[in-house]
Amino acid sequence: MTSVPMNAPGGAERCLVMGVVNVTPDSFSDGGRWFDEKAAIRHGLDLIAEGADIVDVGGESTRPGAARVSLEEELARVVPVIRALAAEGAVVSVDTMRAEVARASVEAGARMVNDVSGGLADPEMPRVVAATGATYVVMHWRGHSHDMQSRALYDDVVAEVTTELTKRVDTVLAQGVAEEQIVLDPGLGFAKNAEHNWSILAAIPRLTEMGYPLLIGASRKRFLGRLLADPDGTPRPFDRNDDATLAVTALAAHAGAWCVRVHQVAPNADAVRVAAAWKRAGAAT
Repeated sequence: MTSVPMNAPGGAERCLVMGVVNVTPDSFSDGGRWFDEKAAIRHGLDLIAEGADIVDVGGESTRPGAARVSLEEELARVVPVIRALAAEGAVVSVDTMRAEVARASVEAGARMVNDVSGGLADPEMPRVVAATGATYVVMHWRGHSHDMQSRALYDDVVAEVTTELTKRVDTVLAQGVAEEQIVLDPGLGFAKNAEHNWSILAAIPRLTEMGYPLLIGASRKRFLGRLLADPDGTPRPFDRNDDATLAVTALAAHAGAWCVRVHQVAPNADAVRVAAAWKRAGAAT
């Protein structure tokens, strides 16, 4: 199969934009809005029209405290949506921790497997991805949603995330995944508090030195809401963090991120183009 293109359409040197399609009733940012199959397909097509290079279809919420769904339920949620979007020519990613879902999704047309566990939740995942040839997002992960925040303990978050990601890469390579299939994700918000997230974002240039494309998923996450809290300390609601997400997108793109994963595509597609123009101008001076 063909993996995800590593460059923007037309050869433009800019950060890619991944649009989120949550086929779930309980995702933190838009729970239930796209749970219906037809609504999810329509939303995915809308994201492509708005400038998404990739659409990421997920059937299991990974918000803090979320309970897992069954394999059968996850398959029923994502496979029809992926098949329909791929049939329309979309570059589709499946957001899953299960090897069986990854296999079925690639058979339905997905070209990327976005595994937030980096192969830890399902030991069969790397071998399955290796066999498909799909792009494989290996995220930094320390445990499932129900208790992951209790694992947010670091002496040096950037150094430890780098070390742990390197170990995961070594493991998936040993299981047959090719280097050119791998994308890394430092896992903002997964077993990390706000301070950890900001440290990781500031270290994007250092993380890119690991030698793999870097996916950044900051969109609407609670550390943005806490930064922008009301005077009484009440965090901003998730859907009021889109302007802050744009700022992170522009900064991450300028710092060297390969792709940003976002809920609102159109303004973020503008932001990565601004960042690319800024970098080009800087390189020319």
